[in-house]
Amino acid sequence: MHIVIMGCGRVGSTLAHILEDSGHSVAIIDRDPQAFRRLRPGFRGRRVTGIGFDRDVLEEAGIESAGAYVAVSSGDNSNIISARVARETFGVDNVVARIYDPRRAEVYQRLGIPTVATVRWTADQILRRVLPEGAEPLWRDPTGTVMLAEVAYHPGWIGTRTSALEEAGGTRVAFLNRMGEALLPKEDTVLQEGDILHVMAAENDMDRINKVLAAAPEEESH
Repeated sequence: MHIVIMGCGRVGSTLAHILEDSGHSVAIIDRDPQAFRRLRPGFRGRRVTGIGFDRDVLEEAGIESAGAYVAVSSGDNSNIISARVARETFGVDNVVARIYDPRRAEVYQRLGIPTVATVRWTADQILRRVLPEGAEPLWRDPTGTVMLAEVAYHPGWIGTRTSALEEAGGTRVAFLNRMGEALLPKEDTVLQEGDILHVMAAENDMDRINKVLAAAPEEESH
C-alpha cells in the first residue's frame, strides 16, 4: 500500500519508518525541509516540501494512488483540512488526523474523519499509572461517549462467571488479561485471581459500574 503522511515530526517520522519496514511505500509532507532530518539516512520514501492540503503537493506525494492518508502535523486545523481534501477530493477512504483539542473530536467525527486526540490519550496514559483503583480508560471513541476501561474489582468476584458479572454490572466484558495474555470471555469463563478486567461501557455509566464491582457480589451473582 502507498501511504501519505503529513507532518515529519516525531510521530510522522516514526510512522514513516514503521510503515516502510512493514513493506509499504511512503511519502511524507512537511512545509519545513529541515524536518526531513528526522528521517533515517536509508529512508526510501518521497520527501515532499509543502502544505499538506495543497492539491499539487498531495499529487506530488502520490495521493492519487494512496491507500491511506495520515495527518500528524502540529496544527489541528491543518490536519483536519488536509484529511478532508484527501478523502473528499482524492477519494482516499482510509484517513486519520491527530488533534490536540479533544473538544473538537465530535465535530470531526460527524465529518467522517477518524481522529486521535493527543491530549486526552496522554492524560489517560498518565492516569493509568497514578490511579491504582477504579476505572482506567484505555480508549474512547471520538465522540467521548463510549470507552474501554481497565476496572478494579472486589476479590469476592473471583470465581464468578463473566456473564454473571456483566449482568450484575450492566456492562460488557471486552476481555481479560490472564497471566499476560488477552482472553476473550465465553459464556462459561470464570474470573480467576490475578485476572485484569477490561469492560466496554458508556463513559457516563462508569461511576455506577465501579461502585458495583468495588463491592462484594450478591449471592445470586455467583
